[in-house]
Amino acid sequence: MHTVAVLALDQVIAFDLAAPIEVFSRTRLPDGRPAYRLRICAPAPEVGAGPFTLRAPYGLDGLADADTIIVPGVADPSLPVPDEVLRALREAAANGTRIASVCVGAFVLAATGLLDGLRATTHWVAAAELAARHPKVTVDPDVLYVDNGQFLTSAGAAAGLDLCLHMIRADHGSAVAADTARLSVMPLEREGGQAQFIVHQQPPTPAGAGMEPLLRWMEEHCDLELSLQDIAAHAGISTRTLNRRFREQTGTTPLQWLHRARVRRAQYLLESTTHSVDRIAVQAGFGSPTAFRERFKRVVGTSPQAYRRAFRG
Repeated sequence: MHTVAVLALDQVIAFDLAAPIEVFSRTRLPDGRPAYRLRICAPAPEVGAGPFTLRAPYGLDGLADADTIIVPGVADPSLPVPDEVLRALREAAANGTRIASVCVGAFVLAATGLLDGLRATTHWVAAAELAARHPKVTVDPDVLYVDNGQFLTSAGAAAGLDLCLHMIRADHGSAVAADTARLSVMPLEREGGQAQFIVHQQPPTPAGAGMEPLLRWMEEHCDLELSLQDIAAHAGISTRTLNRRFREQTGTTPLQWLHRARVRRAQYLLESTTHSVDRIAVQAGFGSPTAFRERFKRVVGTSPQAYRRAFRG
């Protein structure tokens, strides 16, 4: 039987720990037999798990002969990972064990060096920090999970469920995975990736910067067909100067900033109104419904209709 070892480090995030335990323990083969054997491992007999203390029945030696290791996140991913944990994960990897992280558990996995040169993901809030601390890892904040074969990573919270179902399907086929998904009351595959959950804020502008009045004007008038020349004319400067100052103060171009403002307005309208997608395309300043759908999908990772179903209050 396939053994799944879930690693519980001190201050483990309870949801990250419980989700794979529940999903794998519910998985049944077509003849009704359990598909997985679960094992909870920790570097100490007891570890903190937020509001409660967890007593793990296995130590780190329980990782050695596991077929799959799940690495949940911890409350403070900036803390150093104990050397014995890094050593145990590296030794398991050398033996061919499949290792998957949930949410900010990617920080633990990245600390081993096993993700160097690979693509990975984590919770979108922590993606920039993961990329900064581990520059050899290509961090993709837009997806629900990344499968590199032996090493897998998932985005925040519920994306760990998506990753578990993905591994179950790889191990036992779509029928077994679909049955497990039904027991978990979730789809086998969710539409879109993590990008739809990201709060798309405008690039920060230094307080008191000269571009602030222009940025406010652009956001208020993003429903208009504004060209680079229109924006420069309103600012009373040349397009060349506009581009230079924009890049210096926002880190992006005027038209890229404008596109992001339009997407943000469209998200608000999809969440708060019953207006049709075609009408929102006009209200948000897109040239056509087709252009709106293409731009929205590129930035948010899902269609306007799917976004509305997920987030309309």
